[in-house]
Amino acid sequence: MMAGLTLADFVARNAGFAPHKVALRCDGAALTYAGFSARIESLARALSRRFQLGRGDRIAHLGLNSPELLVLLYACARLGAMLVPMNWRLAVPELAFMIGDAEPKLLAIESRFLGHLQALRAAAPAMGVIGLDDEAAGGVSIEALLAEAPRQPLLTEASFADPLLLVYTSGTTGRPKGALLTQEALHWNAVASAHMHGLSAADHVLTVLPMFHVGGLNIQTTPALQMGATVTLHPRFAPGAMLAAIATERPSLTVLVPATLQAILEHKDFADTDLSSLRAVTTGSIIVPEALVEALAERGVRLIQVYGATETGPVSVYERFDLPRDRRDTTGLPGLSVEMRILDDAGHELGAGLPGEIALRGPGLFSGYWRNEEATQAAFRDNWFLSGDIGMVDADGYLYVRDRKKNVIISGGENIYPAEIERVILEFPGVSECAVIGVPDPRWQETPVALIVPRQGAVLALDRLEAHLAANLARFKLPRRILLRDTLPRNAMGKVQHFALKAELSEVPATG
Repeated sequence: MMAGLTLADFVARNAGFAPHKVALRCDGAALTYAGFSARIESLARALSRRFQLGRGDRIAHLGLNSPELLVLLYACARLGAMLVPMNWRLAVPELAFMIGDAEPKLLAIESRFLGHLQALRAAAPAMGVIGLDDEAAGGVSIEALLAEAPRQPLLTEASFADPLLLVYTSGTTGRPKGALLTQEALHWNAVASAHMHGLSAADHVLTVLPMFHVGGLNIQTTPALQMGATVTLHPRFAPGAMLAAIATERPSLTVLVPATLQAILEHKDFADTDLSSLRAVTTGSIIVPEALVEALAERGVRLIQVYGATETGPVSVYERFDLPRDRRDTTGLPGLSVEMRILDDAGHELGAGLPGEIALRGPGLFSGYWRNEEATQAAFRDNWFLSGDIGMVDADGYLYVRDRKKNVIISGGENIYPAEIERVILEFPGVSECAVIGVPDPRWQETPVALIVPRQGAVLALDRLEAHLAANLARFKLPRRILLRDTLPRNAMGKVQHFALKAELSEVPATG
């Protein structure tokens, strides 16, 4: 632990080394490291004087990606306060639950979301309001705050030990939980990211994923700012705008999930866009179709995988950009500061080739769930974080993620991993997305059912699809039913809600 330092000091040090270097670009505007550091310090002083924001206080953010979000983050680091980045895709009652749970002293909000303000204020009546792009109703604009910042130096006892992020999990099965990440956790996350990507001050990161999620915020964005690199922000993902930015701004690194990567590959401008500036594209998902890896490789771009969760920072297990990809479907090795074990249900460590729950520990992991000691205790066993994911390692320690533990189908005494079946289905031409769930069966306990969304304009030949599955899967893994759908239910983070599909189909009898 670094006593007396905060993450804001890294930005200040980078400003000292290269004051005129661009730290952030967004919507055609640029902010140098000197300007970025000055705004952080001014905002911290203003928040301290006007709102008495200090150690342990929370400030929620509701808005698209912007430099202001990052200024707020590092101002919180300077004060020892916590930023609560809120998912603007959520319904108002979901946002109100988070506000009521976190009880932030302040809400920083974009004008486009002011229609939510009355309901959010009802959840935390004492909460003040800051307008990110204008004066919010009954509040003050962030620019007015910066203008009134006092000149006196800020005296604070903030440190690396202070929680900095309160990030709510996606809540695929119930109420979301607020995971606490300290400044130290973000520092070690940045160290791991630098090791993974070869990240340096010479890099240019393009951030298009939402920063209310640790994937958009912490895989490359905050690590780049710790290293003194340049970050270009897009308010939200748009494939055409991203391809134009790659062509004109020449970033070296970016992060995409498989769905956004697929949108890039299918865009009309993809074939003609010069991708040569990209050293790597990073992705993270239980399922990364091999077709995506190959499509980028054909254009000379390496796709590297990272495994993690909100609770792990998220960078914990990863591939290195500069090492040969000689293992298919692996997520890589544990990072510099992470230990990993594969455990059985009794907590015993399993050897190579045996599937079990992935357990992790290290200084980059979360410190617990906000005001939820029961959930915190359930998440750890002997100081190891239980991920809820099933995986196995090979003889060299490389991790292969199989599926979420709660999604495993038990059929005739055999464990079936839906993600394995989904991976094979996604290899079939004309499939856009799919989900496999287990439904009750009087003979086998459960049997797999596949729900498939065809690509637009595609007509799936189900007999050929069934033959493809039979050629690539053991007989007991074959779906007993294949259902075509227009869409799949997803939560606000884009994750398929398997529990909703399971509830919908639990009364459907298995056939065959």
